[in-house]
Amino acid sequence: MEEFLKQNYTLLTHSVELLAVISGMVSYRKYKSTAVKYFIFFLVYAIIIDFLGVYPKYFKSWGISDLIKGTAVENNYLWYTVFWGMGSTLFYTTFFRRILNDSRKKSILKYAILFFLIGSIAQFAFHFQSHNTEYRIAIFVAGSFLILGSVFLYFIEVLESDKVLTFYKSIYFWISAVILIWFLITTPLIFYDIYFSTADWNFILLKWQIYLFANMFMYLSFSFALLWCKPQND
Repeated sequence: MEEFLKQNYTLLTHSVELLAVISGMVSYRKYKSTAVKYFIFFLVYAIIIDFLGVYPKYFKSWGISDLIKGTAVENNYLWYTVFWGMGSTLFYTTFFRRILNDSRKKSILKYAILFFLIGSIAQFAFHFQSHNTEYRIAIFVAGSFLILGSVFLYFIEVLESDKVLTFYKSIYFWISAVILIWFLITTPLIFYDIYFSTADWNFILLKWQIYLFANMFMYLSFSFALLWCKPQND
């Protein structure tokens, strides 16, 4: 299992990401007048970020790893903190703010996004050159809770409206449910990054397995939802 994960983790992850992107492109026409089109754009963004995020391996294979040695971008922590930790949080909260109807809930997310952005920028300003990863973990944790909060606001609105009668037909419900499950599974792993080093292969392999199966579940579910749901049922 150890050797299999080392050799195929990235390939398997990119494969399910690509499947979700293809599903989004195939179904784009039926969603082009809805907020789902932005979600499809985000899937494209996500696979690009993941593909470019393994740049340390590219640099090493090309024999130019010395160019980034000793810098803040020597590993991909900063890359994923900015483009996934911050990027996904800003997208999902903006996405949910767009599909919510309650102006009060929209305002809550508006100010939450603002505070998150200010806090994240402050973390970078004070810790950019630091090799301490706790600031990165703080951004990921804050982002995860903000996304989960956005999902809960959406579910509350569904329960308070007639949408509850046909919720299972809405692609927004399926996107929200999948996101909720994914973040509930993966967020606890972020906390353990503080206590485990790269020398602890037992933890690393466990984390890879959890992320792999969580990613496969998420992107396969997105693919199904995009192909099965209909815009008029949102």
